[in-house]
Amino acid sequence: MYKKLRLLSWFYLFFTSLSFASDKQLADLSENIYWLQLGHYRPALKTNWKSDIDNQDFFIAVNGKYDPSAELKATMAAFDIEVNKQDNTLSCKYPARYLWLREKVANTWPDLNCLEIQKWKETINPAGITLVFPTAFMNSPSSMFGHTLLRIDAKNQTQNQALMAFAVNFAAQPDADDNAAAYAVKGLIGQYPGRFSLMPYYRKVREYNDLESRDIWEYKLNLSAAEVEKILHHLWELQNATFDYYFIDENCSYQLLALLQLAREDLDLTSAFVFQAIPSDTVSVLGDSDLLSEPNYRPAFGTKLYAYSEQMNDVLLAEARSVMSGVALDKTKYTEQEQAAILEMAYEWLNFEFYDQGVSRELIAPRLTDLLIQRSKVKIKSPFLEAKSPSQSPDKGHASSRFSVSYRYDQDYSDRYSLSYRLAYHDLLDASAGFIPAAKISFLDVEVSMDKNNAALLERFYFLDAMSLAPDNRIFDTWSWNLRMGYDRQPDIYKRASREFIQGGYGKSWGDPNVLHSYLLASTEINIGDITGSGMEIAIGAELGAFWEINSSNKVAIAGNVMHLLNADVSHHSTVDLSWNWALSTNWALRSQVGYHQWITEEKSGKLTIYHYF
Repeated sequence: MYKKLRLLSWFYLFFTSLSFASDKQLADLSENIYWLQLGHYRPALKTNWKSDIDNQDFFIAVNGKYDPSAELKATMAAFDIEVNKQDNTLSCKYPARYLWLREKVANTWPDLNCLEIQKWKETINPAGITLVFPTAFMNSPSSMFGHTLLRIDAKNQTQNQALMAFAVNFAAQPDADDNAAAYAVKGLIGQYPGRFSLMPYYRKVREYNDLESRDIWEYKLNLSAAEVEKILHHLWELQNATFDYYFIDENCSYQLLALLQLAREDLDLTSAFVFQAIPSDTVSVLGDSDLLSEPNYRPAFGTKLYAYSEQMNDVLLAEARSVMSGVALDKTKYTEQEQAAILEMAYEWLNFEFYDQGVSRELIAPRLTDLLIQRSKVKIKSPFLEAKSPSQSPDKGHASSRFSVSYRYDQDYSDRYSLSYRLAYHDLLDASAGFIPAAKISFLDVEVSMDKNNAALLERFYFLDAMSLAPDNRIFDTWSWNLRMGYDRQPDIYKRASREFIQGGYGKSWGDPNVLHSYLLASTEINIGDITGSGMEIAIGAELGAFWEINSSNKVAIAGNVMHLLNADVSHHSTVDLSWNWALSTNWALRSQVGYHQWITEEKSGKLTIYHYF
């Protein structure tokens, strides 16, 4: 049908002039930012413009994906044909386009009359929109930077009813047979289609809060009823649209911003995101546009469980563990307050294991019911205080990209100045505010140096440097890990020689990530390059370190490793670095480091770096 409509619209344009708009009006409209946003157009090298939408049937013009002017003319002609025929098929497919063009140049067109859209909006019952930000989940490649989605809040909705609202999610549609490695690679190079979907909000809360134990931040958006309606009309247009999904830039956060900026014509939320769109940055840009209200914090299941455990002594916690395992509670040994704490903790702990470990519902359900019955017989209110909200929400943290200037003193080689750039997004010495503690993800981190003779060197290129150091505690037996891959330089006899490597470690962490914590990982490494004589060398060893957060602005760390080389002329290589990071402000920091590195020979150095986050 739409192929015929395209032909009719072009036929109409060829033999008639558009009575409702001059050629100049059409030219101006086709360059209007709102029209470009309706088509998800971005500047392109070869064609001037290119839409992020990849299915051809979204466009009316044959070349509409690359030509916003042709798409505008074809759209107006097609709408005008429908108006003359008293048909509304196309206007009900593109309600946002229709209403905007009607307002701008075609006020003789009738009101939008779409029964299906009306029923859809009555079901949703929209009054407002909330941006939802689940924090990072280190065990999933697609969620290591966090995620964003929207909740459509219904009229007269209370806080308790929010779970029954509808959620708007944009996500990749992966191949069912792909493993984690294939998923990560395909997601980086845009090999998955991405689509918008609408679902009950409680499903996403269960997925993020319960199954993955991720804290959730909910930001009510400052939007009027008319602006919400414009967003929903465009969401209707996108229900069958597909996009190439890229984890770094054209991801959930970018596409949700592209949807939200349709609220009004003066909003531009996406143009600043050229190379990457990290969820925390997209939250910040909404704050910069005065669209965010104070967030509501929804702690994860694991966060709540840990908060409850911190309010119990070892005896009560051990009793809760026994009760959840089926041992009867001896009420004669405890006060009513203690009984309530034990039974509530046992119930929440058992329920957490049901989600976390995938325990059979048939096995768990009777025990959970029994614990609820026992708790109902203790006639006092809950003895637990809720988990405290972190001191700063994600939108208040440092920006994700980082640029630096450094001076490096080296006892054995020439001193050097260097420039570095990191695409994304946080390391363990960066200021912690707004980020999950004890976790780092450095992606595409590159440094280039120059000595006094203007000799330039590529010092490092880390494709990925990720680390999760969640510590053990009385509730959780947690494993820590790291993964690094990339290029750097190591001390050789006459120069700092290059190597390409991949390294991974697995082990344990202890302490409080917000104060003082340490770690020890068993580590394996594969090296090639000049430092190995171009052969492949395999190493096994250990990596360890400790981090002390003195206050919100200052961190000190010592980290090192000892790696035994299994098939090399030298027996081992090792590293020790002592670092201090001083956060001067949210997006500026000064870092000093002294280090000892040993491979073919030894290297002693000092480095001073000024960082800017943007």
